[in-house]
Amino acid sequence: MSESASNIRVSEAGPIATITLERPAVLNALNAALLDELSRALAALDARPEIRAIVLTGSGEKAFAAGADIGELNAIPNAGAGADKSRVGQQITTQIESLSKPVIAAVNGFALGGGCELAMACDIRIASENAKFGQPEVNLGLIPGYGGSQRSTRYVGKGMALYLCLTGEIIDAQEALRIGLVERVVPLAGLLEEAHRIAGAIAAKAPLAIAACKRAIHRGEHLSLADALEIEAMEFGLLVDTKDFREGTSAFLEKRKAVWSGK
Repeated sequence: MSESASNIRVSEAGPIATITLERPAVLNALNAALLDELSRALAALDARPEIRAIVLTGSGEKAFAAGADIGELNAIPNAGAGADKSRVGQQITTQIESLSKPVIAAVNGFALGGGCELAMACDIRIASENAKFGQPEVNLGLIPGYGGSQRSTRYVGKGMALYLCLTGEIIDAQEALRIGLVERVVPLAGLLEEAHRIAGAIAAKAPLAIAACKRAIHRGEHLSLADALEIEAMEFGLLVDTKDFREGTSAFLEKRKAVWSGK
């Protein structure tokens, strides 16, 4: 199944949905229309229990997303409108983190500015060997506005986040792997295959447990260890009351494959 809007394309293969950013003429730059379509597509997919994992990628071989649309940025009239523009991007990146379904970024080519921020909001990042990452907003007289200054600190540490945001330096895929910005680097020709392989492995697991893992990790990272452990205990306890937990443990004891119901 495949569905297209003017700026994104959604395709499905079994329990895996793939969202492709479709503005190749401008290296998939993130304009307001694309972000709106992306938000609506994510919400629709998250509401469907048969979809178990989402892959996010860019069209073509040059870019995942080269950043925000510079023409739109240049047209921002004042500080208030600028803050509102930032909040729209932050809403999308927070939405990705908050989905019950895992989102895997298949980063093909440039992931700069807003594109890097979009990738960082995903749960897992797989980069092609030609991928490039960076937060070059200082070259425009700006700072990252879609969560980049904060998520980069959490992923790569305060010092490296400051280095990337202050210098605007663009790094390659291997450096992104070294500093912990991505989880894996693969040849471009095998990027989507690897992303779908990982998505398929996750999709085969108990969906309620997958959603609980996301909640525990994303909510716990901002808390003290004691408070985060309490979130883990609560999520663990809630899963014990599910049919999938009984099915999973019974299947293990009976040496058979579990059949997940999502209940």
